[in-house]
Amino acid sequence: MSDSTCQACRPSSIGKKVVMAITGLVLAGFVLGHMSGNLLMFKGPAAIDAYAAWLHANPALVWTARLVLLVSTAAHIWAGVTLTLENRAARDGGPSVEATRRASLGSRTMPYTGLVLLAFIVFHLLHYTFQAAALGGRKFDSVYAMVVAGFTSVPVSAFYIVSMLLLCLHLGHGFSSLFQTLGLRNERWRNRLDRLALAYAWIVALGFVSIPLAVLTGCLK
Repeated sequence: MSDSTCQACRPSSIGKKVVMAITGLVLAGFVLGHMSGNLLMFKGPAAIDAYAAWLHANPALVWTARLVLLVSTAAHIWAGVTLTLENRAARDGGPSVEATRRASLGSRTMPYTGLVLLAFIVFHLLHYTFQAAALGGRKFDSVYAMVVAGFTSVPVSAFYIVSMLLLCLHLGHGFSSLFQTLGLRNERWRNRLDRLALAYAWIVALGFVSIPLAVLTGCLK
């Protein structure tokens, strides 16, 4: 057994992959729920504002979710960074050209899409949660009006759209990989689960992208 294979099989690496999979599952579930809530924009101001009011009326639920997301995000980043460094060290110790060629685009770009998505999360929180960026210093009582105002900026909408397409790439590989890490994928189900992961990634990305596009085209105003 080669040194690189031994390193990949170490319990520490396996444990990090499990952490990566479980936290990824938590975050994947969150983005689907977040997207579903955001799509209430298409039902009009009353629907999205009522949803926001319900969230504000349940602070315990909101803060529990935020704490879980914060811990999951931190653990996901830690596992991702350490695994990437370990994999690079293993590749430096032996041939890996053929394995790199076989890797999918999503797999090869996971660290980079992850960094862009981290930057997006920070901007998104400053933009809509704290209303401290790209809103001209205005404060909004209506979530609907705030979202529309935010996405009237073409650069902001473009950043959101590109970030969501990168999220699609990230989810497409990550959601499929977690099944393998958790021992839920075999050769019989591999292709089916890969298609499921790809469909899920596109549904989430297109759901998010539809809102800035609707604002820019005047469908939401």
